[in-house]
Amino acid sequence: MMGQKINPLGFRLGATQSHLSLWFAQPKSYSMGLQEDEKIRECIKNYVQKNPRLSSGFEGIARIEIKKRIDLIQVIIYIGFPNLFIEGRTQGIKELHMSVQKRLNSVNQRLNIAIARISKPYGQPNILAEYIALQLKNRVSFRKAMKKAIELTEQADTKGIQIQIAGRIDGKEIARVEWIREGRVPLQTIRAKIDHCFHNVQTIYGILGIKIWIFVDEE
Repeated sequence: MMGQKINPLGFRLGATQSHLSLWFAQPKSYSMGLQEDEKIRECIKNYVQKNPRLSSGFEGIARIEIKKRIDLIQVIIYIGFPNLFIEGRTQGIKELHMSVQKRLNSVNQRLNIAIARISKPYGQPNILAEYIALQLKNRVSFRKAMKKAIELTEQADTKGIQIQIAGRIDGKEIARVEWIREGRVPLQTIRAKIDHCFHNVQTIYGILGIKIWIFVDEE
């Protein structure tokens, strides 16, 4: 796969892809806003990982959208599985709200956290990457994990998927890249809506990188 690599999400911004953060800032305070977004996302992921009753080793978060106004920060968490935040639902969201608020230290802006459910979780690359990561941690063969992931996406009515795993696969001494594709994945067509994610997984042999491209639809 020679050539110029570009992130498929950034490549399609304004065409089939929209921003995950929506806010306006002056040039001087832009970097502060960016760091604030990063803190919010990190805090939510850490909270889910630290609560085993929520995650069971699986975050299940598809994406986190952040919308900011002068007096309000609206955070929408798109989750794939109903067990996340459902048990003692309001209690879980209150705890999360408090931990994010503590991390932000913003006095002027209220924080509002909403949970949205996704109907086909395995059509989301982040959830699929987590699934593969969990399999690799449990020392399942990488080919088996990739094939199982493709089977799961077929249930979500996607038009194509490509999965790439890089690193010391199966504990081999020389790092390599392995990939598999099913269906169409037209990366050069801007009209094609493609979802993409990159995920690291720590195994006993070292860190493996997982990349997933999912061809959702064509506009």
